[in-house]
Amino acid sequence: MRSLSCLLLLLFTSAMPARALNGLGEEDDAYFPLAVWVQQPRNAEKYRAIGVNLYVALSGRVNAEALDALDEAGLRIVCHQNEFALSQKDRKTIAAWMHGDEPDNAQAVRGGKKGEWGPPIPPETIVERYRRVKAADPARPVLLNLGQGVAWDNWIGRGVRRNKPEDYPLYVKGCDIASFDIYPAGHEHPDVAGNLWYVGRGVERLVKWTGGQKPVWACIETTRIHNLKVEPTPGQVRSEVWMAIVHGAKGIIYFCHQFEPKFIEAGLLARPEMVEGVKKVNAEVARLAPVINSPAVVDGAAVESSNPDVPIAVTCRRHDGATYVFAVSMRSGATKGTFDVAGLTGAGRVEVIGEGRSIECVDGKFVDEFPGGYDVRLYRIGGRG
Repeated sequence: MRSLSCLLLLLFTSAMPARALNGLGEEDDAYFPLAVWVQQPRNAEKYRAIGVNLYVALSGRVNAEALDALDEAGLRIVCHQNEFALSQKDRKTIAAWMHGDEPDNAQAVRGGKKGEWGPPIPPETIVERYRRVKAADPARPVLLNLGQGVAWDNWIGRGVRRNKPEDYPLYVKGCDIASFDIYPAGHEHPDVAGNLWYVGRGVERLVKWTGGQKPVWACIETTRIHNLKVEPTPGQVRSEVWMAIVHGAKGIIYFCHQFEPKFIEAGLLARPEMVEGVKKVNAEVARLAPVINSPAVVDGAAVESSNPDVPIAVTCRRHDGATYVFAVSMRSGATKGTFDVAGLTGAGRVEVIGEGRSIECVDGKFVDEFPGGYDVRLYRIGGRG
């Protein structure tokens, strides 16, 4: 049983007001976090050139030289709170603080044998650490990144807490921003491999577990990581990014490392086709950031898939006089979507953003094809072109 002090902590954190929008840059509706995970500051300019605006942790120590390099590139950082970082808390470079990575996974036994694993860090410990970080600097949000168990209950990496999703509503009480990682395109387990929909599932679960009161971010794969046979394509990365956004993500973190067949820290930058793909999707997200950051219209749009094995996820926004519908087919397979957008009457045209085409719309209803599996469709109705 949890101690009374831990229960009081849970009540305290659950009563805290939610941070608006994405948890960062709340006063700027046009800001959407597009981050890279644990990279060296020397590559900051290269990442900025492809639309990245944030680092989550550094490869190496956070010091004055690293912060200066990020400043020069116009990027900010989410970092661990230590003595030096606290001494720099007046710098806008530090956007937020963070917990250690994946406390929900089994933890290596300190002083134990190689490969010896103990249980995950208990949620109440994360809540207590959160309280200490906030006490040292109440002004900045705290990011908690969780592992595959957010989306995949049977993840063996959780050890004794495998198939225990009930832990997660407790973990997310220890943060202001909740994120998670699962990399299905390059995954090697048959339950997950190629099933990109796990990204959407994880975001949807975190939104539910936070009661929709805290921003949720998603980590997205860009390299083969460990898989020698399969690596994600730029198209799959775009699908995962928009799948996350459609399900409620307010920030994206790109995982850039490759571990096999050789270690490349900036593995994303080593793949020219991925550099171009990430640059394009970042530009797409940045252009639509004011729309993404606007409130979702509850029951604003519905879609019926012609193929019951290929559901379509959808979200609706209204911004600057236009109605936007973002949709992603959630399985590998072809289907046709019949959309019904609330509040629209008469005949008109639906612009398919970025595709140079439009669709006829009558009384809020239109039809479109999703031919390839995990297809992204971004629609605009009315407003300025």
